[in-house]
Amino acid sequence: MKALVIQHDHVSPTGPLGRRLEHHGFEITEFLVVPKESFKAPNVTVDFPDTDDFDLVVFLGAPWGAWDDKCIGNWLTPEIELCRELVTSNKPVLGICFGGQLMARALGGTVAPGQHPEIGWTYIWSDDQSLVSNGPWFQFHYDRFTVPPGAQEIARNPVAPQAFTINRSLGVQFHPELDSAALKGWLDEGGWPSVAEDHQDGEIMLAQTKAEDAAGEARTYALVDAFLTRVAQLV
Repeated sequence: MKALVIQHDHVSPTGPLGRRLEHHGFEITEFLVVPKESFKAPNVTVDFPDTDDFDLVVFLGAPWGAWDDKCIGNWLTPEIELCRELVTSNKPVLGICFGGQLMARALGGTVAPGQHPEIGWTYIWSDDQSLVSNGPWFQFHYDRFTVPPGAQEIARNPVAPQAFTINRSLGVQFHPELDSAALKGWLDEGGWPSVAEDHQDGEIMLAQTKAEDAAGEARTYALVDAFLTRVAQLV
């Protein structure tokens, strides 16, 4: 089986998500949308790959909001259209953070800036913990989506919806792919001031994440297993 992972920036590795997909026999192709040299100006021209040969498409997170057409520019509308086509044609899709927002917007939900950010390890409230556990899951976002028509909301917290399923696809607001190595990359690429502005200590957050690596990986493995079996119906 083949999985296409759409990475929107150069500091978003697949981490435990990728490792679990490989465990299930997936050959992973990574497609980078915004190269490192364009990180501060993401309005680049993008030719998205043909998805016909892939069994699964994963849309990862991004430091930009899926509502921000002005900042993102050229590639946001084509990616929304791609996501809509995949989900409605019953191709399995996993949308993470920006990817979950993208899926919500593509299918008739809304995405907008939230009243305040969610940054750090957070428990959620799941209706189906065998699919999406209560966590804790790592969050790093400033926006929120509404669940699109026809989707089933699986989890939420007092700030925003956190997970939904539709057809053979799953969208989540949190970051199951996150481990301490990825967080260090985010912090070094502009995240330290964002954490400080949220009145948090980035060094403690990073140390906490290192301590959480093993447990977080196990939660991610369980999520991927349940998604592939029950939602995507690929294993």
